[in-house]
Amino acid sequence: MPRSAEAEITVACLQFEPVIGERDRNVALGVDMLEQAADAGADLVVLPELADSGYVFESREEAFALAGEPDTSPTIRAWSKVAAERNLHIVGGFCERAGPVLYNSAAVIAPDGLLGVYRKTHLWSEEALYFEPGDAGFPVFRTRLGRIAALICYDGWFPETWRLCAVQGADIVCVPTNWVPMPNQSAHLPAMSNILCMAAAHANSMFIAAACRVGVERGQTFIGQSLIISNEGWPVAGPAPAEGEALLTARINLAEARRGRSLNDFNQLLRDRRDDLYDAALGATIAPGWR
Repeated sequence: MPRSAEAEITVACLQFEPVIGERDRNVALGVDMLEQAADAGADLVVLPELADSGYVFESREEAFALAGEPDTSPTIRAWSKVAAERNLHIVGGFCERAGPVLYNSAAVIAPDGLLGVYRKTHLWSEEALYFEPGDAGFPVFRTRLGRIAALICYDGWFPETWRLCAVQGADIVCVPTNWVPMPNQSAHLPAMSNILCMAAAHANSMFIAAACRVGVERGQTFIGQSLIISNEGWPVAGPAPAEGEALLTARINLAEARRGRSLNDFNQLLRDRRDDLYDAALGATIAPGWR
């Protein structure tokens, strides 16, 4: 079998500007772009973080009003309808309600329905006022396309998150995100968020598809620059511009993620880990004076 045919799929990232509080409008825009991605031949599509609600909440009351439980969420219902009609797998950020609790979550949807939900583990800034940190670990979803995991935005600053996806066999990590400007970002270098994703893809031999929003919301700027990265760490689509809508697509062979973990005859990225040393070191008390 030719390698290009082993597990070849087309992945797409949708970059657009949700409007805070306008869930119906945001879902309709997302559905329209999902249709465009399907027309472009996509098998797997990623939408931004909190793509249905907007991001900068003014109160818990506002956040709760925009949230939905996975089984009844109008957002997931709309995305699932497109997935079924267009034979898509979708990973999209939504505002999740679980009884009295809110999570910043990503729905993982197959053509035959919702596979599950990833809850953002590492909350950024004022997110902590509204959301609880994720409590469901780092699930990897087995699909007919391959093994799909999800992270959200600030999760990507923690190498452990990527590695936990890798050791569970993830071929691709989908990242709904709302990246914001980093201090002292050099204009001639890639965005720090992009560098972190590229490093994670290389260090774990996983494909990464990160879909970021754009625009300014209640004074907060978002940087766009969505991208799709090969398991070797190099962009195969994007980065998209920092402003404006974008639809990125790339044809990738997910089998290369598993094969690529062997770097040569002697080295394999996951096998070479020294758990005999790491576990003891990571579990040790931080020495006095170190922060």
